[in-house]
Amino acid sequence: MSALFLLRHAHAGNPMRWHDDDAARPLSDKGRGQAERLGRLLAAIGDAPDLFITSPKVRADETARIVAAAVGARVVVDARLTGPLDASMVEDILLAAGPAERPCLVGHDPDFSELLGELVGLPGLPMRKGAFARVELSSGLPSAGRGVLRYLLPPELLPGG
Repeated sequence: MSALFLLRHAHAGNPMRWHDDDAARPLSDKGRGQAERLGRLLAAIGDAPDLFITSPKVRADETARIVAAAVGARVVVDARLTGPLDASMVEDILLAAGPAERPCLVGHDPDFSELLGELVGLPGLPMRKGAFARVELSSGLPSAGRGVLRYLLPPELLPGG
């Protein structure tokens, strides 16, 4: 593995207006559109993940499945993606998910902004809802401060939006 992708779940509406279990909060129409546009872009440019590892929260799982369907990748669920992350935990998550050349983690903030910052050696890099990042891993596995950010694509730059 030389690349790790991070995808923050797409737009899921206002959490203050959701009155059920937050883990069950689905994508909004806007969020489904964001995920569909990202899937089309990744399929077109040929730089797509080959495995999506997602949080079990509905909004992350839906995001992962929409994008994965567009690029023909498989999806696995890992509950550890619902909470704080660090490079060591990410390595464990990746190993548990099975072999992949270009895995993508799908989850939530503030955890993903903090993780992205840790991987590239910065205090944090904000990931908006629906943002997609590619980090090159010099050692092949995630380690603090050793990754190189190749791109961080916010959802408003996706074609067709």
